[in-house]
Amino acid sequence: MTDPRYVYAVCRPWDTPLQAELGGVAGAPPKRLRHGPLVAVVSVVPARDFAPGPLRDRLADPAWRDALTRAHETVVAALNTVTTPLPLRPATVFPDDSAVRVMLEDGGERLQEALTALDGHVEWGVTVTGGPPPGGAGESAEGLGRRLHTDLSAMAARSRSLAPGDSEVPRAAPATRGGEPYGTGLLSGGGEPLGGGEPSRRGEPVLLNAAYLVHRSLSEEFVEHVERFRERCPGALVSLSGPWAPYSFTPAPYGSG
Repeated sequence: MTDPRYVYAVCRPWDTPLQAELGGVAGAPPKRLRHGPLVAVVSVVPARDFAPGPLRDRLADPAWRDALTRAHETVVAALNTVTTPLPLRPATVFPDDSAVRVMLEDGGERLQEALTALDGHVEWGVTVTGGPPPGGAGESAEGLGRRLHTDLSAMAARSRSLAPGDSEVPRAAPATRGGEPYGTGLLSGGGEPLGGGEPSRRGEPVLLNAAYLVHRSLSEEFVEHVERFRERCPGALVSLSGPWAPYSFTPAPYGSG
């Protein structure tokens, strides 16, 4: 039996080498599989764990699943330092190189459109929880959270204006002719929609929980804006994560977008 191919992401060709010591899923080093203008970043993984039946069983083990997700995200993070990857869901597995090439061929136009729209962008996640500001004076925490979301969304819109052409992230359709993965069981990365006041684990309202697609050139300004909000609203707990590869903006069926 041929060992399957685990696919981390799809990219355009790039020149910078990956870290020599970079390990991937199952300890297998990632490699580039080029087909036309696209590159799939893959690892050859053992069939005893990644053939369809064993993979389903393995994914039922939380510890094994978490280790797989961490290895997947490590490779995607390394790619994010040298190019703009289109990250696939963890546990995306194809039977062989030919099946990966079919996926790139059949989805080529949509994948290239998505890469054009995402080029030069990273994902930032922002979560805000908390009650009213100390002393109860001034604008409410909820109002500040809504205003922060409006400001960050406007910044993300400015980022899109920096992308080449007028491409938008497409809603991709499944590949055909046998180029479909048999393992796509996990979602990864990304934020949730704007919070609606639901309680957090600490019992405080979730004021904001969202992911934003921001051009790298605007990332410093984005972070500074979040930091200013933290200073203006000391009663809120503000969590900023990133910069990530654009997990939340990878179109279906390839990612969680």
